[in-house]
Amino acid sequence: MSGVINYVNYVSCGVLWLGLVVKAPDLLRHRHDPYLRAICAVLGLAGLCFFLGAPPTVGAVNRLGGVPNLAAPLTYAAITAYCAASQVLIVHWRGGPRVHRTARRWILAYAGVVLGIAVTFALGDAPVERRTDLDTYYATTPFIAEMIVLYLVAHLTAVTVTTWSSLCWARRVRGGLRVGLTLLGVGSLCGAGYSVAKLVAVVARWSGRDWSALGTAVSPAAAGLGALLTVVGVLVPLVTPRVARWRRARRTYARLAPLERALDDLLTRRTLRLPRPRFASPTTRLVWRQTSIHNALSHLDAYFDRELYDRTRAGALAATGDPERAEAAAWAAVIAVAVRHEADPRREPAPPDGTGRLLDRVPGPAGLARIADALAGAAPAEPAAAVPGGRTPAGAA
Repeated sequence: MSGVINYVNYVSCGVLWLGLVVKAPDLLRHRHDPYLRAICAVLGLAGLCFFLGAPPTVGAVNRLGGVPNLAAPLTYAAITAYCAASQVLIVHWRGGPRVHRTARRWILAYAGVVLGIAVTFALGDAPVERRTDLDTYYATTPFIAEMIVLYLVAHLTAVTVTTWSSLCWARRVRGGLRVGLTLLGVGSLCGAGYSVAKLVAVVARWSGRDWSALGTAVSPAAAGLGALLTVVGVLVPLVTPRVARWRRARRTYARLAPLERALDDLLTRRTLRLPRPRFASPTTRLVWRQTSIHNALSHLDAYFDRELYDRTRAGALAATGDPERAEAAAWAAVIAVAVRHEADPRREPAPPDGTGRLLDRVPGPAGLARIADALAGAAPAEPAAAVPGGRTPAGAA
């Protein structure tokens, strides 16, 4: 059983501190953000609780401190500090006009609990080292029993408030925030199982029963599951927007592929394409593709046929009534013709006052995606029939 407890404690600690490592760069960039400070405090202190509560760590702390069971008040103080950080996180998460005042009240309240833990341990007598069952072993010892009940009630109060606040708030929001709040609420509920199991074992000890297994087996399991759900719940609302941006970037990157293929020969021949980024995020790859496309369009500026652009746009607009699709069809026709003319050594660029110079109309990222759709044949073919002289965008391509 001791090996299982060690495993649960150290794995839970590792999961929580891994979450802290993930958030540390954001904290370094925004060190004055109280919300980020609260998140990192929750992750760091929760991991510290599991680290200090592992029996090997308990033995090392007692040995180094030279005081039997010194690890107990240190662990209880860490749990209490974690409770305070959890409440401060919820307060900052919800916001409101009295955020700082409410956060200070929670901090002061739990600072009083930490002081009470220190005083009761100093007044009590716990000469026999207990690494896993101190709660039930000293449940009837004066002052030590008060210390145990004090930290358990403080912990149960904090996780109950966190569970209630998180689940109630989750009903009023959507998306990643709702998922994160639900996981945080369920994780806090599991944390409540930790303190409830220990309190039941302590009360049973008062009545002469030995239910220490609740504190040595059930409590660590509930705390470990709660830690996993808590760290995921805290990180989900922070990671979800980034994942959504990456998903949109991947879709746009793939959507721009037909436009880049149409410009590929020019990009290669004129060395207009930057080196492809390796091991880059979807956003970086999208910026690379957009930059390559803009480089090619800048080079083709002198070959753009403004008359073809105007004719194609007018015909597509008359056929579809959609200005954005009409503009995309016009650009697709103009780009296809310009690429062919630029590659012909017998063709000369238009003079500065000629029919080119369309870059003042180059659309933004969304417009480039629509042009790529038109080149890929995603746009309807109605505008083709409306181009005078029988020259259609498809034919020009």
